[in-house]
Order: sequence, then structure tokens, then C-alpha cells
Amino acid sequence: MLASFLQDQTVVRILLEAVVVIGAIYMGVRAGGLAIGLWGGVGVFILAFLLGVPPGSPPIDAMLIVLTVVAAASAMQAAGGTDYLVMVASRIIRAHPKQITWVAPLVSFLFTVGAGTGNIYFALLPVIYEVAYANDIRPEKPLAASATASQMAVICSPVSAAMAAMLVLVGMQSGLLDTSLALTLPKILMIILPASLIGVLALSTVQNFIGKPLAQDPEYQKRLAEGRVLPPEPLHDLTPDEEAEVRKGRLPAFIFLAGVAFIMLLALVPSLRPSLPLGEEIAPLSMNAAIQLVMILVAVLIIMLSKVTVSDISKQGTWSSGITSMIALFGVAWLASTFIAANSGDITTALGSVAEKAPWMLAIAMFLVSAFTTSQSTTTNAIVPIGLSLGIAPWLLVAMWPAVIGIYAFPANGSQIASVEMDQTGTTKLSKFILWHSFTIPMLVGAVVSVLAGLAIGYLLMGFGA
Repeated sequence: MLASFLQDQTVVRILLEAVVVIGAIYMGVRAGGLAIGLWGGVGVFILAFLLGVPPGSPPIDAMLIVLTVVAAASAMQAAGGTDYLVMVASRIIRAHPKQITWVAPLVSFLFTVGAGTGNIYFALLPVIYEVAYANDIRPEKPLAASATASQMAVICSPVSAAMAAMLVLVGMQSGLLDTSLALTLPKILMIILPASLIGVLALSTVQNFIGKPLAQDPEYQKRLAEGRVLPPEPLHDLTPDEEAEVRKGRLPAFIFLAGVAFIMLLALVPSLRPSLPLGEEIAPLSMNAAIQLVMILVAVLIIMLSKVTVSDISKQGTWSSGITSMIALFGVAWLASTFIAANSGDITTALGSVAEKAPWMLAIAMFLVSAFTTSQSTTTNAIVPIGLSLGIAPWLLVAMWPAVIGIYAFPANGSQIASVEMDQTGTTKLSKFILWHSFTIPMLVGAVVSVLAGLAIGYLLMGFGA
């Protein structure tokens, strides 16, 4: 009787805390912009002051990455670098402009695989928007697809925190009773990389059919009539004088792209990073710190070599949308981590009992837990051990791993919010219905297709003794 009462008390407590989390996100999404992050902070306040829940850890590293990348991208934009990149990109896609809905997600995916973090997407965001709008393409199509693709790529990166967690859990040092089931990094990539790419191509294809053309979109037409957004300027052939003016942005663009390439190189070749004391050990500089330092250097080089006025940087659209996304990331991710940290044991136990009866439910468990943690690595560490303890083959867990794109279930991710803020046409949206927004369809398509492809590829590879 007492055990039943205590269990009921626990369920009520978790449900009450969940209501606070969902309610705070709902209020923030309705208000939009900075309010998303501010309402996240209100949720943490209620959990801590009224319900006695210890606050979780705010995502400081992610916030600093966003801040430094946005600073560098804004400096590039102020120096004309974005205009130059738009000119180059527009020439590539002008003959078939709708290709951006495939090209942009693939580029975002590859950049993230190299850098190990989806935050690299912020560097591509202004270019994707400008090229789409200038070609009279509904910006929602490539923006939602590219943002989703960048997060799907995190688990495919050899240097991401999520991959590090998975490799430890299913690798040779994992403690598996049958070491023949252990997976090396190449084997994991042989399953997850092609599966995720198939998912990206599928969601990009679906995105081409999403939404009305700009000429028929009421929200865009309203903004256009009110002067809140300027009409798209066709990407016509530039006159020699115009091209000469745009080419002034070539240097800042090259500096920025060189910084991105250097980050990817540092991620792929850790020995290039300085070895520094870490406790009693010597370890390479973390990728989080490397990204921040390189982007700061990029911003300073652009300011010095392009003679940009520092005050102009904060006037750029990239800056305002990036700061908004950083505040939103701070509040909402802090709220989610507070809830999960307080209830991780109960959540793990509940999911384990379900997965024991239906192993495929672990894919759904990954999706749900990632939705609340907004972290692929946290979800990996929480769910994969449950699957292993139930005797599920490691390759099956890797095949189901793309389900962690559930981090996009709630419109709480920084890249989602930044995409919405960047899209001045209003086509990319975070609706008042929390679970239905511009990223819902690409997220679901990417998750389902990637998991199915992963299961098929994994089965073929394991069947041939890979």
C-alpha cells in the first residue's frame, strides 16, 4: 500500500513538472522571439522555487559557439561577404533554382559531419535565406530542411559528443559479454552515414511540396504590403560596375570560409589542436573551445582587413537573429535539462520495462527522450545502455539512432529559432501548437526514413559479417 502510494506521488510529481515545462514552451512560442528563452527561464524559476527541483546545467558551450559564429557571420555580412556568397551560389543554382532545397541541406549535413556540431549551420543560414528569397523560393523549404539535416548529421560525425558516447557504449571497450557484437567507428559509420543521407534526401524531396508559393502566401503578402519585408530582387546578371562592387566582399567571404574549413580540419585531425593539461592527463583542445576561438579570430581578421566599422556588425540581420536564438537556447535548454536531471531514474526505469517487451520501442524512446533533453549525446547515454542490458544487438541500436532527431519535436532548438528569425517573409514558423511547426514534417520524414534505411543497411552488413 505504501509503495503504491509513493509511486502515485512520483507520477503526479513528474506530470506536474512536465506541465510546467510544456506550458513554459507554449507561452514562449506564442510570444515569439526573445520570449521563447525568457519563458524557459520562468519555467526553471517555477520548478526551482515552487516545486523544489534543482536547476540543471545551462548550455553554456552551445551558447558561446552560437555567439562567436554569429559575430563572425555578422562581420562578414557587414563587409559584403554575404552578398558575394549569394552571388556565387546564385550562379550555381540559377538554371534550376529549386535545387537549393536539396543542395543546402546536403551542404549543411556535410559541414556538420566535419565540424562535429550542428551549430556550424548558423554560418550557412543567411546565405540559404538570401539565395532562396532572391529566386522567389519559399524560404521555409530550404531553411527547415537544412536545419534538420544539420542536426541529423551530428550522430554521423566522428568527432561529435554523441558519437563518442555511442562508440564507448557499443565498442570493444564497452564490456559486452560477446565481444564479436562490438562495433568499431568504421562499422558505425557504415550504418549511420548512408542511412542519414538517405533520410536527408527524402526530407528534402518532401520539402519541395510544402507550403504555398510566396505569391499566394497570406502572411508574406501582409508583411510585403506593410513594408516589413522588401520584395525579392531577381538574381539578374550583374553589370561590370555592380559585380566589381559585390566582389569587394570576396576577401571577408574567403576569410570566413577558411575559418569554417579550418574548424573541420581540426575536428578531423585532432593532432592539429594544441595538447593541453586536462586534470592529470594531456588532451587536445576541445572542439567547443576550438570553434569559439577560430570564429573570434575570423571576426577580428574581417574587421581588420575589410575595414568594417564595428558598430555596423550589431546592425546586421544575422546578429539580431543570432542573439535571439542564443537567448532562446539558454532558457529552453536549461528548462529541459532541469526536468530530465530531476527525473532521469524514473524515466529510464519506465522506458526499460516497455523496451523489454517491444525492442523497436527503443527508437520511439530515443525520439521522446531527445525531445525533452534537446541533446543527442544525453539521449544516447540514457537509452543505449537500456537496450544493451536487454540484449538488443548493438547494430540495431545504431540503426535506430537517427530517432534522436526528436530534439526538433519542440521548437526549442537554437537553429530552429534562428531559422525563423532569419526568414523575414514569415514562411518559417513556430506555431502556437507546440508540436506542429515548420520543422515537424522534415523531422518526422528524416527520422522514419533514416531508421528504416539504417535497419536495412545494418541487416545487410551484419549478414555479410561486417
